[in-house]
Amino acid sequence: AVLVPTTLLAQQHLQNFIDRFANWPFRIEGITRFTSAKQVKQIEQDLQNGKIDLIIGTHKLLSKNIQFHDLGLVIIDEEHRFGVRHKEHMKNMRASVDVLTLTATPIPRTLNMSLSGMRDLSIITTPPAERLAIKTLISEWNDDLIVEACHREIARGGQVYFLHNEVKSIERIAHTVEKLLPNARVRYAHGQMHERELETTMVDFYHQKFNILVATTIIESGIDIPTANTIIINRADKLGLAQLHQIRGRVGRSHHRAYAYLLVPPKSILTKDAVKRLDAIASMEDLGVGFTLATHDMEIRGAGEFLGDDQSGQIQQIGFTLYSELLERAVKTLKEGKSFDADNVMEQGIEIELGIPAIIPSDYIYDVQTRLIFYKRIASTTDNNSLREIQVELIDRFGLLPDYLKNLITITELKIRLQDTGILKVTFNKAGGQLQFSATPKINTEALIDLIQKTPNIYRLEGQHILRCHVELEEDDKRLDFVQNLLDRLIQTR
Repeated sequence: AVLVPTTLLAQQHLQNFIDRFANWPFRIEGITRFTSAKQVKQIEQDLQNGKIDLIIGTHKLLSKNIQFHDLGLVIIDEEHRFGVRHKEHMKNMRASVDVLTLTATPIPRTLNMSLSGMRDLSIITTPPAERLAIKTLISEWNDDLIVEACHREIARGGQVYFLHNEVKSIERIAHTVEKLLPNARVRYAHGQMHERELETTMVDFYHQKFNILVATTIIESGIDIPTANTIIINRADKLGLAQLHQIRGRVGRSHHRAYAYLLVPPKSILTKDAVKRLDAIASMEDLGVGFTLATHDMEIRGAGEFLGDDQSGQIQQIGFTLYSELLERAVKTLKEGKSFDADNVMEQGIEIELGIPAIIPSDYIYDVQTRLIFYKRIASTTDNNSLREIQVELIDRFGLLPDYLKNLITITELKIRLQDTGILKVTFNKAGGQLQFSATPKINTEALIDLIQKTPNIYRLEGQHILRCHVELEEDDKRLDFVQNLLDRLIQTR
């Protein structure tokens, strides 16, 4: 079974396999979302009965209806293009099936697993016969350069990719390219287009019905168009190193010399990491340098050392993720000029317990791994803007927020608000609750004294660090409102 991320790539693989195995008595089939229902049903039956030797497909190959007679090998092309649930499905097959994953530039996690011996790793650095290296040029935006590059490619019967990775302005860029090259046929493509329209555009480009394709990074996934041998990448400084290599690899897939133009702003406003990435991609034009670039990528992003001999002892005992968290917390403390307390390094910060359900329901996000990722992201948020972005993403991906998740967001907002106030713990239930302060809380002490003097039957101090509240708060909403109003009075400026 060959699993690929896009329909166009599946069609290309299918044709390649049919050509390669033309002299062998093998039955090869393909299954994508464009395969008719009648064909899908027939393929499902034949797979179950063992009549198909090799099947190539997109995510449709992971559906519950697909049952293999005797699956021996799974080949996953562009593994990082598949989601968590799909990978879980693949893991379930691994017990009895050999799995081969393919990628031009292994992502850090995959590279880590390979280098640590969890996966076997093979590196292919020998290019196909007559394949030439891609000439890479870095430049600021230059109309004359763009016109010259496109004219040269079109004049030799080729096609051009113009990569602009911003959907809201891609149409404007396409019009700009049309003005610069009035004789060229220009179309654009991005991931927010309707599926059919997107597929039609890509197939038309494959069949040379137009010259220039203005596109986002959707072209990154292994599309093989031999006639396209020039790519212009706008704002290349915004792309990762491995991503730049993958995108550059969309050209130069025949015996013609290919050209890649990386358009960037003036060097003076580029970040140091962006300069490193661009220098690395420009210096490595040779064929088969994907693995080297992936290693550079890890070094630029600061993960290189942890893959060496130094990853041992306590780091292995507590795990890499927790070690990274503890290290980050320690560095942040020292940067802020505070004294680092090694004994309290595991302290988790502000605690809020209101006795109300504050969870991500399983019927809202079905996948366990995805739920855990969002729990982690929400818990790690330190400002309201980041929290708002997470809310927007949740609504965009999964729909309107359920009440329990709204509670979780509200409690996280309270935690963000309590940062640097000296309020360490907020605990409430149906019969009231308490606030616990640090030795030097930054609160409105006059408001606190006023509360205790005017309503002694509700508020009283226990020692110097605990404010006790005696009040009936049966309903969850009432309890949440009470806590928010109390904090409003204590945290407000004088």
